[in-house]
Amino acid sequence: MFLSSISLVNIRKHIETKIDFAKGLNYIVGGNGVGKTTILEAIYYLCTTKSCVTSSDSEAVRMGEKGFLIHGKLVGRTDDNVQVSYSTGENRKTYMLNNKPVNRFSEVIGKFPLVLLSPADHAITQGYSSERRKLVDSVISQSNKNYLETLLEYNRTLKQRAYLLNRIRENNYHRSDELDAWNEVLIKTGAEIIKYRKEFISEFVPYITKAYETILSQKERPEIKYYFLEGFQGNKVEEGFINLLKQKEGDEIRRGINLVGPHKDDFIFNINDMNLKSFGSQGQHKTFQTMMRFAEYFYLKDKTGNLPVFLLDDVFGELDAERAGAISNYLSSVGQAVITLTDFGNISYLKIGKEDKVIKLLMDGTVSYA
Repeated sequence: MFLSSISLVNIRKHIETKIDFAKGLNYIVGGNGVGKTTILEAIYYLCTTKSCVTSSDSEAVRMGEKGFLIHGKLVGRTDDNVQVSYSTGENRKTYMLNNKPVNRFSEVIGKFPLVLLSPADHAITQGYSSERRKLVDSVISQSNKNYLETLLEYNRTLKQRAYLLNRIRENNYHRSDELDAWNEVLIKTGAEIIKYRKEFISEFVPYITKAYETILSQKERPEIKYYFLEGFQGNKVEEGFINLLKQKEGDEIRRGINLVGPHKDDFIFNINDMNLKSFGSQGQHKTFQTMMRFAEYFYLKDKTGNLPVFLLDDVFGELDAERAGAISNYLSSVGQAVITLTDFGNISYLKIGKEDKVIKLLMDGTVSYA
């Protein structure tokens, strides 16, 4: 699969911009503030129905306008025309696939696989556990519809159960039998999520190991450990889940929140048996984040049988020339990639083939090709 073209109307600084892409590497070059990242954001909208920059669609609308419109053509097993529009007046987003509205946005996830590497990825290795769960959930959801549906059901259960816990707390801890019913659903869906995640980590680690071996020639050895149910070590996940719920029930009712389940899990990243978050250098953090995204690309490629679109936002500026050059060479092994660059002056380390394209974006919105 590849994105052949995209048009943006009234999204952030773009009044009306149209870009035609190459099947290989596409370098979007321009100064700060010309809207390079917005191009990637628009592609993200097309492939996932949502922004990679903000949780509020209204923030993406150009100042003074009543909404935005994104249109793209994706070519793969079929040619698909995708349109995403948002109206500020109705506060409504519409996703159209081949001129037909898609009512359940979850149906789009995985149809157009996508990988994004951006400066915000620092939160994956340096931030809270929620960022690591978000990454893992995103990758599995793009490759497994059953996981996505289970995750959606689990999150709905969390909301209903939290509401019930608050009601019990307000009634002076008078326990309701309804809690047992929600516990059953929580355990069933939560245990499934844990099993999916365990399987994913066992399958995914070889991909990130291969990325390190290819780019760094085995100078560093990566490892990912899955920490769930507060370090549960047994094989019977459901049984461990039940026991932990019993232990935490009093605290859950007293605080009115869900304290047990995969929404509390974490993923521990190690480099050469050293905890990356605690002891890794900035270079090691950035390298791990980059290798994770390459691993994600090839994992999704194998799992979906489809070539994901690879987006890289201002990545090379944060790497030394040796690592940036190695990553650039590795990019030639992926399908389509869209890469933003602030400065095109010192890029001797970049590999630009005959089929690749350099897209220059100017402050006035003009697009030119080199």
